[in-house]
Amino acid sequence: MKIVFLDRKSIGEDIDLSAFNDFGEVVIYDYSTVEEAAERTKEADIIVLNKVPINEQTIGMAKNLKLVCVTATGTNNLDKQYLDKRGIQWRNVAGYSTEAVAQHTLALVMYLMEHLNYYDNYVKSEQYVNDKLFTHFEMHFNEIYGKTWGIIGLGAIGKRVAEIATCLGANVIYYSTSGKNHSDIYKEVDFETLLSTSDIVSIHAPLDKNTEHLMNAAAFKKMKESAILINVGRGPIIVEKDLADALNTNTIAGAGLDVLDIEPMANENPLKLIKDSNKLIITPHIAWAAVEARHRLMDIIYGQIKEFLNK
Repeated sequence: MKIVFLDRKSIGEDIDLSAFNDFGEVVIYDYSTVEEAAERTKEADIIVLNKVPINEQTIGMAKNLKLVCVTATGTNNLDKQYLDKRGIQWRNVAGYSTEAVAQHTLALVMYLMEHLNYYDNYVKSEQYVNDKLFTHFEMHFNEIYGKTWGIIGLGAIGKRVAEIATCLGANVIYYSTSGKNHSDIYKEVDFETLLSTSDIVSIHAPLDKNTEHLMNAAAFKKMKESAILINVGRGPIIVEKDLADALNTNTIAGAGLDVLDIEPMANENPLKLIKDSNKLIITPHIAWAAVEARHRLMDIIYGQIKEFLNK
């Protein structure tokens, strides 16, 4: 059995993959272009990948291929019709990063709400050294307690964030983009109500026809000027030019993003020009990447391969 990892660096070099030797020959590549993937999968029985497109162009010559494992929840990069035609099975992984993404959501909220960038710079620039007052009040911040936290997408991650927000004393409301996820615990509202009443809006929805460009100029205008927006869902849910305009005109107070329309960040991304960290923080798609989450991810992939081979 030959297992080929096409983009090993997408799961981090600190994750030990030696256990996969249990199944046979393991070949590991840090990255693979479409052309390289076509050559590297020729003799593979199983391939493991994250972002590499899997279609006739990349696996058309892979005559032995039986299983495709995606080290992620999303499967937009798989041509499932082609895989079905070839009789090639596929697996993805859900639920491995719920805690990590929920934690990162809270980190982004805290960073923006408490103006941590400003206060960190204030102390490190030594303005606090021998200052006249022990407390510096320049950037005002508020408690989460009693505020309204609106959640877009009440899947596993959205529900976990709702629990955390509730523990902090927030009033949680939610909007289901699919119309399928409901809760007896939290109040369901329509999209416009969520936008107009929330102090914090966090996005935990997948990218689909219901969510693409959901957050546009019209949506930002309905939000409170004091509101902050968090996106740990998918980048294209937000129209980035409209968000940049909303931040530059103080239509909303701030935004914390872990996902972008194009990743890595494109040079023409209008958000690149916003340097005020009190308004905007962008992290490079790391919400899912806690060490424990990545170990959990690969343990699940290992189990999927073992189950497949033992059938």
